[in-house]
Amino acid sequence: MIQLLLLLLLSPLCPVSADPPEFKDTREEIYKTVGDTKLKLHIFGATDPAKPKPAIVFFFGGGWSSGSPAQFEKQARHFARRGMIAITADYRVKSRQNAKPVDCVSDAKSAVAWIRENAGRLGINPQKIAAGGGSAGGHIAACTGTVSGFGSDERPNAMILFNPACTLAAIDGWQPGGFGARVSAERMGAEPVAISPSHHIGPHTPPTLILHGKKDTTVPYASVEAFEKQMKKADRPCKLVGYEGEGHGFFNRGKAFDVTLAEADRFLVGLGWIK
Repeated sequence: MIQLLLLLLLSPLCPVSADPPEFKDTREEIYKTVGDTKLKLHIFGATDPAKPKPAIVFFFGGGWSSGSPAQFEKQARHFARRGMIAITADYRVKSRQNAKPVDCVSDAKSAVAWIRENAGRLGINPQKIAAGGGSAGGHIAACTGTVSGFGSDERPNAMILFNPACTLAAIDGWQPGGFGARVSAERMGAEPVAISPSHHIGPHTPPTLILHGKKDTTVPYASVEAFEKQMKKADRPCKLVGYEGEGHGFFNRGKAFDVTLAEADRFLVGLGWIK
């Protein structure tokens, strides 16, 4: 418990990337400009405005400090082949823009709002937009469907979260342990509870799938169980799938990649978004 946010901040899943990723057969759109920073969406899948498709936007992990949109390239390509518009999003991080987690949340919310606003020309069904991400990216994706304010109240219609940091403070009997002293408002850029998805679940929160390793020592499994509990209390659809023996970032390694991707695929099939 003690290591939850400390490890997220100090041990990013992805190395610092000095150069933007280059994807073949994609297109780029700038969804937000902050100072000299132009934040891009990398879009996979054929666009036909006459036949709008469901969409999913992925946010990379990296402890709000580093990382690359390339982390979810394989998942994006899969869902593009399945008939969706798939997107990997860049956002500000500490190592490149000296950003704090609250800035990351703001960018994720801006991305969802921009996608819905531009859905028509992108060939996207504005009522079928999913947000996904891993670790810190899972956190900010979860914030788009739970937390109000921070620039936008546009919300996704579904969430797919891979080992997300979605409970940043004590809630309903769950205690995060000693890490709470390290997750200060100064470090996060806001009071931790203000950007803790578990604390902002309500009728507005979309159906959610969480894929999490039961041996995760960076984001303990109990923290996502706390999120699931709040979803059930609010009578919101939530499926938590735990993986025995798996640690943090497992979803992009070996067989776990195929297993978690298949689970995410079934989730979207269940929503009626893909066949």
